[in-house]
Amino acid sequence: MLITNEFDDYEIISMSDGEKLERWGKFYLLRPDPEIIWKESLDKSIIHAYYHRSTTGGGYWDILKKLPSSWCVNYKDLTFNVKLMGFKHTGIFPEQSVNWDFMREKIKEEKKKSNREIKVLNLFAYTGCASVACLKEGASVVHVDSSRGMVDWAKENVKVNNLEDKPIRFLVDDCIKFVEREIRRGNKYDAIIMDPPSYGRGANGEVWQFENNIYDLVELCTNVLSDNPLFFLINSYTTGISSKVLEDILNLTVAKKYKGKLESGEIGIPMEESKLVLPCGIYGRWEK
Repeated sequence: MLITNEFDDYEIISMSDGEKLERWGKFYLLRPDPEIIWKESLDKSIIHAYYHRSTTGGGYWDILKKLPSSWCVNYKDLTFNVKLMGFKHTGIFPEQSVNWDFMREKIKEEKKKSNREIKVLNLFAYTGCASVACLKEGASVVHVDSSRGMVDWAKENVKVNNLEDKPIRFLVDDCIKFVEREIRRGNKYDAIIMDPPSYGRGANGEVWQFENNIYDLVELCTNVLSDNPLFFLINSYTTGISSKVLEDILNLTVAKKYKGKLESGEIGIPMEESKLVLPCGIYGRWEK
């Protein structure tokens, strides 16, 4: 398991009975998490906002103390905007910081060796934390997401890191259709990142379902990898999918063509004052 433990502006204070108390900078949020099936004490007196999940689906934020509409948190030399969204989200998945470090290290190592331009394709790119991490290390990035709101948020994250003049292209598009067009255009990338949802719709209503579409998309993406790719990373929060499945997909597609190394597993965040670790999704990586 990869452990996220260097995010100074984020921590899990305590966890109990389906809820986690988190610190985001100087603000405290209480959010639901189905992985937390044990029962401990929670100090709810310090909470700024509490997400209540509805029994009929969805939910709402209850603001208990004064809270700005958005604020920034820092991870090492990266800065990200936090906002309270529907369905409990904040625009950042802190556990992914282990993958941001991985990407940056791979890009840094390659630029030391060859100083060539590293082109990164970020699919289902959300609010752009991974895009910012790659930009910060000197790569050029194509950022694709079907939600205009998420792409606008990603632009904010690029701006707050003073990276507006760096080579990044934002697209509101269906990821599968975009890759198909890139194949026809002959465009190539040295690294591909994807964090696909369990279920979703593209910019024009295209239906995405993880189990039905992930293998075909990864296979399709092998046609836009350069002759000397650095890495291919898949993240998933889809219930019932094993990390070994992601590794096998990469083995049958990317590794079949490029050899290289494969790795997969869980990602976890430790609780501040105990030895508990909260599982937060899975990953599969291929690297040269």
